[in-house]
Amino acid sequence: MALFGLFSKEKKETLDKGLEKSKDSFFSKLGKALVGKSTVDDEVLDNLEEVLVSSDVGVETTLKIIERIQQRVARDKYMSTSELDRILKEEVASLLNEGNPDEAQDFDTPAGIKPYVIMVVGVNGVGKTTTIGKLSSQFKKKGKNVVLGAADTFRAAAVDQLKLWGERVGVPVIAKGMNTDPSAVAFDAVKEGVDRNADIVIVDTAGRLHTKVNLMNELTKIKRVMQKVVPDAPHEVLLVLDGSTGQNASIQAREFTKATEVTALAITKLDGTAKGGVVIGISDEFKIPVKYIGVGEKAEDLQVFSKSEFVDSLFKKN
Repeated sequence: MALFGLFSKEKKETLDKGLEKSKDSFFSKLGKALVGKSTVDDEVLDNLEEVLVSSDVGVETTLKIIERIQQRVARDKYMSTSELDRILKEEVASLLNEGNPDEAQDFDTPAGIKPYVIMVVGVNGVGKTTTIGKLSSQFKKKGKNVVLGAADTFRAAAVDQLKLWGERVGVPVIAKGMNTDPSAVAFDAVKEGVDRNADIVIVDTAGRLHTKVNLMNELTKIKRVMQKVVPDAPHEVLLVLDGSTGQNASIQAREFTKATEVTALAITKLDGTAKGGVVIGISDEFKIPVKYIGVGEKAEDLQVFSKSEFVDSLFKKN
């Protein structure tokens, strides 16, 4: 088993298992597309295009991959279908390198920024609050002091859920209850982080996409209010996307990147779906680093995204 960077054997096995449905579905479709074929010709490429699109890689990214493979076929004059797995793996790795220029750095924050303020955005139901809870757990294990801000005040469940995570992990949660001003909660959370000399402040926000204008205004106000305490906050805007929704996750990413400056992505629920290809498409389309992926229910199943490990798991033959 190839092990890279910061990944332990246990983490790699969890990632392999989490991407199993995506991998099995992809190779099953690919196998059917190549039946009776020995060389990569136009028909094989047409079939491959269909496989990639149906695996939620996305149309634009699929066309880019097909074009690159066509160029390699034209250059090499002959390419057998048995080589296609290797070529595909190389091209996917290349695309992920473009969207994620730096390799995984574990659960850490840049030196010299304290508190490091993370504003978390995303629609309801994608696992946003759960991701925040898991993140705080992972940071706490690394010895970081964390403060959470329950600024998704339009859903009582979101506030209560974050409080439960705070109790479970042992980190303070700043909350004012439902229907209070989200920016006031964000302000108090960042101030509490400064007062406590915390390493990290994570602020949850409402997951509504009712109109882009309202969303933009709300997120802009939250940022502006946080900056009254920490002038360069937030240091990171983390968009949480549900990988199991496939191309719908791409649509959400488009809406949120129009509404605010997103600097990092977390893609959740990859273990319960065959739509893992969406990670490739989103990374390629938005050129925003995929920072975390969720491949299971436990806190430790939220992993720092490693492009090399991801590609290795997705293309690993049993």
